[in-house]
Amino acid sequence: MQIVKPVGKEAASRKYDLLSALSVHGLGADPGTQRRVLRLISLITARYNWQRDELCVGQREIARMWSVDERTVKREMARLRALGWLVQKTRGARGRISTYGLDLVQILEDTRPAWGLVGEDFVARLGPAEGVAETNVVPMRPVSAPKGQGVWAGAQALLAAEQPGLYGAWLSGLTEVEISGGKVVLAAGSSFQQSYIATHCKQVLTAALRRVDPALQGVEIIC
Repeated sequence: MQIVKPVGKEAASRKYDLLSALSVHGLGADPGTQRRVLRLISLITARYNWQRDELCVGQREIARMWSVDERTVKREMARLRALGWLVQKTRGARGRISTYGLDLVQILEDTRPAWGLVGEDFVARLGPAEGVAETNVVPMRPVSAPKGQGVWAGAQALLAAEQPGLYGAWLSGLTEVEISGGKVVLAAGSSFQQSYIATHCKQVLTAALRRVDPALQGVEIIC
């Protein structure tokens, strides 16, 4: 499954696809899930900053939008984090509001069973469903590894071939800074990307890099 962030030339269609996937998933679920999905959609459409990949809105404002109290907001935001749909980027403190990012990979993976309710063209845009041959799928945007020499270039080729969804969504934008002390230092484009990759992708990166150079001890992600 090729996951591309909703920015750039095709941003509008990708946003609609994400909202469509959430909508059909929620409509076919239990009332509690329906309500939770609708609440998330309201935050995405009203307050999500796609350029910064960030949701920054206070609990009081969310409570007003959802017509609930702030205790309900805390509970629902915790559930969305537990689902993996929202990833906390910064924790709120006195005078500061918590900021969140959307985990598009997790959202689309969880909503995948409902894609067919929209139509075959929708399934084809987002990725292969159960029982659909890979050759019949039209990816949203193929992402291939750049040709080059070196450890990171070799690891990119492996990742793009073996885990194209993960590579296209998160890893293709990493750039090599240096190899120092047995570690490859890679730079991410944002603090959110750095945090997500360090939390969820470090083992995959390390394994790919060590297949290229077994002497390497690990990888460090910086912003």
